[in-house]
Amino acid sequence: MTAITINLLPHRELKRAQRRRDFYVLAGLFAGAGAAIVLLVGAIISGYVAAQESRNDFIKQENAALDKQIGEVATLKQEIDALRERQQAVENLQTDRNIPVYLFTELVNQVPEGIYLRAFKQDGMRVTLTGLAQSNERVSELLRNLANNSPYIEKPNLIEIKVSQQQSKRGARLFDFSLDMMLKRPTADQPAPAPGKRPAAVPAAN
Repeated sequence: MTAITINLLPHRELKRAQRRRDFYVLAGLFAGAGAAIVLLVGAIISGYVAAQESRNDFIKQENAALDKQIGEVATLKQEIDALRERQQAVENLQTDRNIPVYLFTELVNQVPEGIYLRAFKQDGMRVTLTGLAQSNERVSELLRNLANNSPYIEKPNLIEIKVSQQQSKRGARLFDFSLDMMLKRPTADQPAPAPGKRPAAVPAAN
């Protein structure tokens, strides 16, 4: 007769307990692996952030140094401009001392016959002339000469012309006129004007 063996141990509860332990172990392993991954990623990100902050600090320092250099260049440019202005002012003063010579020479060269200059007035680079003329045509010729033939005079402008109360010795009618013009400051490469033939003056009035 065969004997029947009966296992009275609670094997189902044991298996469930074993599976529960296995689950907890695996959950712990996954949790540990996840934490390690998070820590690793955090460390990598922190390294990137630190490196970027270091680059940002370097860029800020370089920008500050560049701003300082730009400020020094701007200051130097201002000093150079001021020196150039002073140099130009000195050159203008030296040139302006010769302007009366240029003016007188140009008047000798450009005033036609039949024109008698009474006076002139200079205000800066503007000159006003007054005089007598034998005719309107003489005044027009003077304006053309000043406008076209002189490198040192520009923008001649007739202010007034009228019949004068004075007459020539022959009793001819004369004209009072006034005009103004602008002087051009000569450049270093311009030659000094050569004096020409002095024009004949209008005969003095009786």
